[in-house]
Amino acid sequence: MTKSVLVKVDPAGVAVITWDLPGRSMNVLDARSIEDFRVAVEQVLSDATVKGVVVTSGKKAFLAGADLSTITDMAPDSDEPVPVKARRIFDEVMILQNLYRRLETGGKPFVAAINGTALGGGFELCLACHHRIAADVPGLRVGLPEGSIGLLPGAGGTQRTLRMLGIERALPLLLDGTGLTAQEAAKMGLIDRVVPAAQLLDAACEWIKTAGAASATKPWDVQGFQPPGLNPRTGPGADRLAVLYATQRKKNNGNYPAQDQILRAVYEGALLPFDRALKVETWCFVRCMLSPVSRAMIRTKFVNLQKANKLERRPEAIPKQTVKRLGVLGAGMMGAAIAHVAALAGIEVVVIDRDQESSERALDHIRKFNAGAVAKGRMSEAAVKDILSRVKATTDYSELAGVPLVIEAVFEDRAVKADVTRKAQSVIGPDAVFASNTSTLPITGLADAATHPEQFVGMHFFSPVERMSLVEVIVGKNTGAKAIAAAMDFSRQIGKTPIVVNDSRGFYTSRVFTTYWHESFYMLTEGISPALIENAGRVSGMPVPPLQICDEVTLELLHKVNIQTAKDLGSAYVQSPGMKLLQHMVEKEGRLGKKVRKGYYDHLDDGTRRLWPGLADLCPKGVKQPSLEAVRERLMDIQAIEAIRCLEEKVIGSPADGDVAALLGWGFAPWTGGPFSYVDMIGAKAFRDRCAEASKRYGERFRPPALLDEIVRGPGRFYPVA
Repeated sequence: MTKSVLVKVDPAGVAVITWDLPGRSMNVLDARSIEDFRVAVEQVLSDATVKGVVVTSGKKAFLAGADLSTITDMAPDSDEPVPVKARRIFDEVMILQNLYRRLETGGKPFVAAINGTALGGGFELCLACHHRIAADVPGLRVGLPEGSIGLLPGAGGTQRTLRMLGIERALPLLLDGTGLTAQEAAKMGLIDRVVPAAQLLDAACEWIKTAGAASATKPWDVQGFQPPGLNPRTGPGADRLAVLYATQRKKNNGNYPAQDQILRAVYEGALLPFDRALKVETWCFVRCMLSPVSRAMIRTKFVNLQKANKLERRPEAIPKQTVKRLGVLGAGMMGAAIAHVAALAGIEVVVIDRDQESSERALDHIRKFNAGAVAKGRMSEAAVKDILSRVKATTDYSELAGVPLVIEAVFEDRAVKADVTRKAQSVIGPDAVFASNTSTLPITGLADAATHPEQFVGMHFFSPVERMSLVEVIVGKNTGAKAIAAAMDFSRQIGKTPIVVNDSRGFYTSRVFTTYWHESFYMLTEGISPALIENAGRVSGMPVPPLQICDEVTLELLHKVNIQTAKDLGSAYVQSPGMKLLQHMVEKEGRLGKKVRKGYYDHLDDGTRRLWPGLADLCPKGVKQPSLEAVRERLMDIQAIEAIRCLEEKVIGSPADGDVAALLGWGFAPWTGGPFSYVDMIGAKAFRDRCAEASKRYGERFRPPALLDEIVRGPGRFYPVA
């Protein structure tokens, strides 16, 4: 079997250990590579001719950390007794802990030659080395992202950063999981030196040759060592830590157990000798692994997200396509942003609007979006000009001749969309794919204006396009495989994650997310306090409470979408009390949202906001208010119910697609892993019973879907037991 770690010793006694997993594009920590590295470490430590060791990578990145499938296999949803499972996980994690500790205490200096990105367990390996030199290459990032996915660094990361940086500087790095450039890490003291890439190995070998015996001993292995900064043994230190803990709890509302375990590992680790502190860290890691929150976050944010990015649902028979020229219809907020991300990816873009001034809004958007980065020195004026050079703003549809893909991003009006579709399709070739960026209007109906409906597909981008990574690829009744493949390929070309959904009003994300804010409207009309509704939204883990998000999106837009829905449904449309309230807010009160500084909130001159007192007159508060938990459940459960209906109606293809789209599309409480993982946490039967009770109390919209009954009668969960 080919080894994943290679060892070479030069005549001067410098050993170079190179990670290079065969058959993988990136080095990862798995059982095989860890064992190969252990053998390599023992080989160089036992070789009397070896004076020191350089650890580097044969791939573009250094080491990406643990293979997530390996992590999820550690704690499957099985009937194994919890104490037995916990001990097994502890023993497995301690293998890597002991290996890194062996490297650290073996008596020979180790230097990490970081040639590319090093994250998680990969960066923990670097921290275990006695010296760290990074290459000055674009895109290199180092860091410990585990805190952002429901885990904590489990190979000494909490203890080494604590002892290198001190508690107050280490905690943000651990809790937020933010990646650092080589320069940022060097400034913090986590990297010792940054050199040009061509000099990396020479610099590492030179350090080994000049390193003395003292270089092979970490500061925390010297008698009397104390971490810098706060000391939890003293009063001021303990008081400050209490404030840090309270601040973190306020931020995450207790939804993320890994954050608490990170705080625990750092606090207790600071009080203990290093080797005992590593065991504390490992037990904290075990607690995370046993948490359904952590397992759900890992499954959705990494395992299933990776599958989506590998285009598992892409039609297999269609050759991969690369777009060199793109057409964008509409230079408003969405069209301009789509043009921007395409130009960033090196694509030539033709942007068309009704007049030259309107079309040039796309160029203005690019300038304004990048102005801050230029001002702060993170981007050059030349780079902005380079992006702009790839965008042509015009009114001339003939410029679309020969483009393989056109994206329509005009206003959500069926007639306007039909008009620009016809104009574009009179110019583009029969093989060109036409995509509509719509968030609500069914694709099958929009395709009526298309000359070739089989080439018509939906591509629902999310605002702000530059930062939101999801694209809903919407399949209409007549959409062909080529159009689906083209939309998915283009999404990946510009760095987005495509999720395929079948045609439906609101598709998946808009349809489900609508229930979140719509339910808050119902609550207002029932007399539930606006402040209680908003606080319930916050503690649920949603990124923004429901009434605030309506102001951000604008009440005017929500009202217009509702008007279009009423037109489309005709006699089947029934206006809910919540939509009557929305209509009154827009048409009678003129409260259109944040853009006019008045909606459900008054948006003040100093940038703050407060709930509009007039809501009390429109929606008299009920005498008895429900509990915060009852309101939170309502806001969460209604979204999960609608997600299940979408799966039942085959709008989405799987729970995995639904969960990934929920987290990326509207930020459904990330701690849950998505609505289907949320239901699995509660238990399908318990959730169904809760919904049945809610339907009696609040209405038919809470009725449990038939698919949920099937799940209860069958496997009992949406995700199979591992």
